[in-house]
Amino acid sequence: MKKMRVTRMPLGLAETNCYILVNKETKEAIIVDPADTEYKVFDKVEALKAKPVALLLTHGHFDHIMASNEIAEHYDIPLIALDKEEKMLNNIRLNMTKDFTKKHVGYIPKVTRYVTDNEELDYAGFHFRVLSTPGHSPGSCCYYFPDEDVLISGDTLFKESCGRTDFETSSPRDMKTSLARLFDEMPDETEVFPGHLEETTIIHEKRYNPYFSKKKGYFFWN
Repeated sequence: MKKMRVTRMPLGLAETNCYILVNKETKEAIIVDPADTEYKVFDKVEALKAKPVALLLTHGHFDHIMASNEIAEHYDIPLIALDKEEKMLNNIRLNMTKDFTKKHVGYIPKVTRYVTDNEELDYAGFHFRVLSTPGHSPGSCCYYFPDEDVLISGDTLFKESCGRTDFETSSPRDMKTSLARLFDEMPDETEVFPGHLEETTIIHEKRYNPYFSKKKGYFFWN
């Protein structure tokens, strides 16, 4: 029986999806991509009567990271990101916080644990795997929870779309490879919770995502 309750909170200027993944049995929780409004996360955690034990980042762009230090410090929990994103996270031009408001200008997340592709983690009573999915950024990643049939896809896979690849560190070629990996490795019934917009499933994306074709194989614009 599944024990995860997924709460989605669109936050910030870009309506970034912050997720709170709560273990219904223990009330322990994982927070993902807290955007820039920590007080709303605090309020939601309290309303859920949850106990955060880890904070995950799917990648290092401004709209996903600008409350990460405050939340990690408030709950005294590890802040986790993929090792390939370290350069972006520590560069205010690349993470695009160079010209923000006073509170968030030059924001650098204090990551306490860098993880690697295919590394397996255990937090809040959940077992999950890190998937390196570059394209939107070099260190973009997804988190796959096999026992829950849940994929946190960040800005890699959206409902009937995918993340932008026109940023300085983006790569359309890498995005094509990453999407192919997700379509290949994820079971059809997997629920997908993206960094923006509403949730979807792998089987829905195989049917309706323009970047997937059963006849032509995987493709990317051309």
